[in-house]
Amino acid sequence: MAQRPLSDLDFVDLYVCLQGDGRANYNQPVVGKAEGENRDVPPEFQADIESLTSYLRDNFREDEMGVKFGGVRMRGAKAQTAAGQIWASLRRITAQPRKLEELGFKPDSIIAHLRALGKRDGLVLICGATGNGKTTTAAALLSDFLHHHGNVAFTIEDPVEFDLEGRRGNTGYCYQVEVHEDDQWAKMLKRSLRWHPRYIFVGEIRTPDAANQMLRAATSGHLVITTVHSGSIQEALEGVLQLGEQALGDRATLLLATGLTAVIHQTLTPLGLRAQFYITEPGNPGSPFRASIRDKRIGQTQTFIDQQMAILGQTGRLFRDGSN
Repeated sequence: MAQRPLSDLDFVDLYVCLQGDGRANYNQPVVGKAEGENRDVPPEFQADIESLTSYLRDNFREDEMGVKFGGVRMRGAKAQTAAGQIWASLRRITAQPRKLEELGFKPDSIIAHLRALGKRDGLVLICGATGNGKTTTAAALLSDFLHHHGNVAFTIEDPVEFDLEGRRGNTGYCYQVEVHEDDQWAKMLKRSLRWHPRYIFVGEIRTPDAANQMLRAATSGHLVITTVHSGSIQEALEGVLQLGEQALGDRATLLLATGLTAVIHQTLTPLGLRAQFYITEPGNPGSPFRASIRDKRIGQTQTFIDQQMAILGQTGRLFRDGSN
């Protein structure tokens, strides 16, 4: 049987047994779903699977790592199962970010409002459950901002998932760095400011100190994009506050209320992307949405989210004057 390279295997996640007799298997991509169907890797890919397994045994020293093999970029995690086997889970990394128009946001008029966020500063939270495309949306936003508005972006990730490094458009440039230890996120966020970036992408906020640096950057002239694991917009806001308050006390509430520019919660469904979002009105620090955050009445924000989405669906605009 003719052997085929791993790059020909259409997978989202690949599971390889590093110690034990488990057979390599993979998740196929299914349109509109976060997870696809799981199947055993076909025999024609066995040679590359054996080479990949050998490579991982020699190089997979930590619990997580970035992997590049046979022209395929992946992010890997390693764990020992209850049966005593050691497995590596490898998620395929798409080289180039997608365009905003390809993500499936509805109504279509939201694209112009999302693109216009690149002219603002503050904090953009992208939240949702694992595997629902948060990083895909973040990378698409950042790439779009650099192409349409130019300037400098700095990303902090673990690991890098999309290739944004270098020139983006005519006047945009992106620098990407990886961090692997929790205590490095805050340090790298602080260090990133020395690059004078217009945009900062933080793959995930893991520590109170990182939340502190993120909120400060978002309220000092930068546009910060980050992803948060959550089941709703309210859970995302509560999670950021919880981390921020450990480092800043009550000041975290004020910084989040002042600095929040947009929050997006997304879920992949069989019918496509389902998203809820709220974009704050520029030049209106006393808006009811911001007041709900300042007063720690996070649950009340849902009313304003529903109102804004209804207005957008009817008029294509978010604010009365059409500004964003």
